[in-house]
Amino acid sequence: MSPSRPFILRPVATSLLMAAILLVGIVGYTQLPVSALPEVDYPTIQVLTFYPGASPTVMATTVTAPLERQFGELQGLSQMTSTSSGGTSVIVLQFNLTLNIDVAEEEVQSAINASQSLLPSILPAPPIYSKTNPAEPCAYPGHHLDSMPLSQVEDLVDTRLAQRFRSSTGLVW
Repeated sequence: MSPSRPFILRPVATSLLMAAILLVGIVGYTQLPVSALPEVDYPTIQVLTFYPGASPTVMATTVTAPLERQFGELQGLSQMTSTSSGGTSVIVLQFNLTLNIDVAEEEVQSAINASQSLLPSILPAPPIYSKTNPAEPCAYPGHHLDSMPLSQVEDLVDTRLAQRFRSSTGLVW
């Protein structure tokens, strides 16, 4: 006996079964939650190092490269990007989604401690790290200020935008 035989012999029942499956699919589809920016906590840590007066080349060779070598050995690291500029080095470490951010933070701290002997001894402070979420937007400038005098624009920035930035979490000043 063929598995399709009962469906061929009962075309009305088959049509009703297909209509029921279609109806359940449509209802299920309308109940699915959809989000343009889903709530995902990417385990991402940003490491900042300051070396006042150093050129970008010096920062890259004496600060960023030794830190990158240490961070490259971390378990669960999926992506590492770095930027070296005059007096500043920024390294962004993104870990696998399965890794807990607190565990990643401890590993980054131990890697920073291990790299202290490789960094210049005249650094004003050790590297600073912070947990970040790259899915959060930094700012949405949306005002068209061509018709405002510059003094009013400065007042607007000082009174409204600066307060919002200061109250935001995860910003480095």
